[in-house]
This record gives sequence, structure tokens and C-alpha cells, in this order.
Amino acid sequence: MKKIIDPISTNDLEKELNKSTFIRKTNYSNHDIYIVDFHNQPKTTLEIGRLRELTFRNAGGGTGKSYDLDEYDQREEAYYKQLLVWDPEEKQIIGGYRFLLGVDVVNSKKFNKTATNKLFDFNKEFSNEIFPKTIELGRSFVQPAYQPSSGNRKSIFSLDNLWDGLGALVVKHPDVEYFFGKVTMYLDFNKKGRDFILGFINYFFPNKENWIKAKTPLKPHYEIKDFLKEIEGLDYKNAYKILNKNLKDLDCSLPPLIGAYMNLSSTMRSFGTAMNNNFGEVEETGILISIKDIYPEKKDRHIDSYLKQLKEL
Repeated sequence: MKKIIDPISTNDLEKELNKSTFIRKTNYSNHDIYIVDFHNQPKTTLEIGRLRELTFRNAGGGTGKSYDLDEYDQREEAYYKQLLVWDPEEKQIIGGYRFLLGVDVVNSKKFNKTATNKLFDFNKEFSNEIFPKTIELGRSFVQPAYQPSSGNRKSIFSLDNLWDGLGALVVKHPDVEYFFGKVTMYLDFNKKGRDFILGFINYFFPNKENWIKAKTPLKPHYEIKDFLKEIEGLDYKNAYKILNKNLKDLDCSLPPLIGAYMNLSSTMRSFGTAMNNNFGEVEETGILISIKDIYPEKKDRHIDSYLKQLKEL
């Protein structure tokens, strides 16, 4: 396990976080959204790598390297860009996503793989018909100083701020129809709770089309037939209550990002779970979200609000 690099200087960050990389203001907390990449904003991307490694190590994952940037962030084409939330008052990066347009991979002459390909196989229909219309998301993080456990008053909107950024991506790329990627559960999460969550996801968001399969699917740690009987035949809202009750009985709770995805659209698809041995042996579940099916209140909050900002410019 290598020592994490020192923070990048604020001056270097502010030189790269400028009008050319600015995307929007957040709905809450008056934070700023930027998009950067390794080739054009190397200092900011390195700071993102530092914060990702710090955040993921704290949660029980991480690469073990001095910062978390990989070939997908740095390759010469079809590389991931970095969406980040910036606190202009504290001059800190709050969190971010990396993202990649599926069409960029399809059109690339050198790179035909994505980070998700390492763990999941795509069938021909998905590769040809669906993937070119996706934005692949990954490495979502909120740095420790802006997580709820930090006591920071601004932490309540950290995840919401990130989703304002995703809303802007939808507007900037109108041909995109899906968000695609993986959600992570860490090794220290309660194993029975993990099985309840994955059982719930598989029940309500099944892999109907068999577009994607985990290369090495993880099996449940526990028998959860009784839990599945509890939610069988229930609507989502009431089954969700039962899931949370069962998790509470185990002294754990639904990870915020997983809960946010589950409550974004009723047509989300899940594609099984695989272990990522290159990232602290975390467990990653493949998901796909149809943008047109996102609940109206979520669209208004994160997408339509950006359209209003653009009209006011």
C-alpha cells in the first residue's frame, strides 16, 4: 500500500478550473460543476486521483497506489473525462464521476474496451444497439470532508450536487439515451445485508434482455428465500420499506448511491455482480438506466434546472 500523494496546490487547480471547463452552478450550496480531463487539465485530474484513492481506501477499497488514475483516464483517445463538484468558498473538490461516451469507444480505432468490460461481457445486441447510446459512469466519489459523517453542514447536498452534473451531461449530449456503469459495495459491508440488497435489486430490476453478464458472477453468502418471500407480490414502495427494516435489524443501512439509483427509475436494469480484484476486492453490480424513464421530479431537479440556467445566460 503506497502513501497517497500530497494535495495539489489550489493555485494550480484554479488555473485549470476556468470558464472553458465550467459547466453549471449547483441547485444547492452554490457550488460549481466542471469537466476536465488528463490531457488538458492534468493537475486537477491528479487531484481527483488523489481524492478518489483517499475516499475509496477509507471505505475499504482503492488501488493501493499513490493516486487512483488508470489507463482509462489517461489513454490517448476514447478516454474518460472527469465531472467534478468544486466548493469555491473552501477551494476544494467535493466529489466527482468519470464518464465516457459509448459512441467514442465505438468510433475509436485503438480502444474498444471500457472499464466495465473487465468485469462484464456484452452481447452483440447491447454492443451494437445500446452501448453507442450510453454514457458510462464510474469511480463516483464524495471526498471524506464532505460526507455526512464529517459533520460538514454542506455534506447534505454533496450527492445532489453530483447529480446536477449528470443532468448537465444529458443536456450536453442529447443523443445519449442511457446511463450505464457499476455500483460498488465494499468488503466491510454486512454480508447478509449485501445479499438482501442484491436480491432486492435482482427482483425489481431484473436482467430481462440478458444484454450483459458478469464474467465471474458472485453468489450469495446467505440463503435469502424468506426475505424474497416477504417482498414477493408487493409494490416497490412497500418492499423498499421491508428491505430497509431488514437492514436496520442487521445494524446497517442502504448505501446512499445505491438507494439513489434504485429510486431514479422503475425500469432500471441490473446485470449481476462481480468482484473487482484490482480495486480492493470490492463487489460491483452492473446497471443501466433509461434517461427517458427517469422520474419527472428527478428530471426537473437535475436536468430542467440546467436548461433554465442556460436560458438565463
